[in-house]
Amino acid sequence: MNGTEGVNFYVPMSNKTGVVRSPFEYPQYYLAEPWKYRIVCVYIFFLISTGFPINFLTLLVTFKHKKLRQPLNYILVNLAVADLFMACFGFTVTFSTAWNGYFIFGPTGCAVEGFFATLGGEVALWSLVVLAIERYVVICKPMGNFRFSSTHAMLGIAFTWIMALSCAAPPLFGWSRYIPEGMQCSCGPDYYTHNPEFHNESFVLYMFIVHFFIPVIVIFASYGRLVCKVREAAAQQQESATTQKAEREVTRMVILMVMGFMLAWTPYAVVAFWIFTNKGAEFTATLMAVPAFFSKSSSLYNPIIYVLMNKQFRNCMITTICCGKNPFGDEETSSAVSQSKTEVSSVSSSQVSP
Repeated sequence: MNGTEGVNFYVPMSNKTGVVRSPFEYPQYYLAEPWKYRIVCVYIFFLISTGFPINFLTLLVTFKHKKLRQPLNYILVNLAVADLFMACFGFTVTFSTAWNGYFIFGPTGCAVEGFFATLGGEVALWSLVVLAIERYVVICKPMGNFRFSSTHAMLGIAFTWIMALSCAAPPLFGWSRYIPEGMQCSCGPDYYTHNPEFHNESFVLYMFIVHFFIPVIVIFASYGRLVCKVREAAAQQQESATTQKAEREVTRMVILMVMGFMLAWTPYAVVAFWIFTNKGAEFTATLMAVPAFFSKSSSLYNPIIYVLMNKQFRNCMITTICCGKNPFGDEETSSAVSQSKTEVSSVSSSQVSP
């Protein structure tokens, strides 16, 4: 084995070097230079200082503007809550540990941080899945004239938390475990060891199948069918400039949604799967740290893609910040697309007929 396994940790460096120390007790500067830990601090601080205000503002404007409290927007609020969850309970801990160069909160703190970070990330991931399904149901109408209600929206939100808990909770109860990963200043599930006591292999397979491949398939299938449906409607109404504009905007939004999801999760999943299938192979701490930290950036660009690009949300945010006025004149009534609750749902309500 080219790493060192200890109680509740795995350091990607052989103990033959004589420099390996517990990531709960000593700085890990033998894994990466101190300046790399400072870069992590700057990066995490950037995510906190930008992602927290945007996601908090999403909740604030939803609370202040009744017109935003529509069933199709509930999942966007849930997404903001998940991102705030990561910022408050994950990023703040990572900033502190990176500043010190090791996980200063001990094994229990690692389990708690790993749980909350995983829970927030999984709620966000499954929120994107539910969002894709909701848009597919509303626009493509596979169930006929189905009326999407608050009850359906709340069931979707409950589903995201159940699925997130089904991923985040097992390591707390013996199916896998949370250990420091990468540069040893953040914690995640154990992809690294063969320890039969924790049944890591079965948990990792469960993670990849249920919490990566299935979401990817659902998102691609839902948005793929959605784009086809919108294009069919646009082709039937070629004389309508509004319909053509709606089609372009929906297609652009879908591309950004899929790209955002894949950019957040694919690098981490690929590297983790490589480590899992090549146990004992040599890899650097940075190899795992980069995709792990990159996946955290979804807490910033999720609200940019799903909220700030939504004209109604954006207009309400601007008027809230500017004390009731929008100096940019981005009025919701400027087009048929912006009259609806979301960019995608507008095509369903005003452009796509059964």
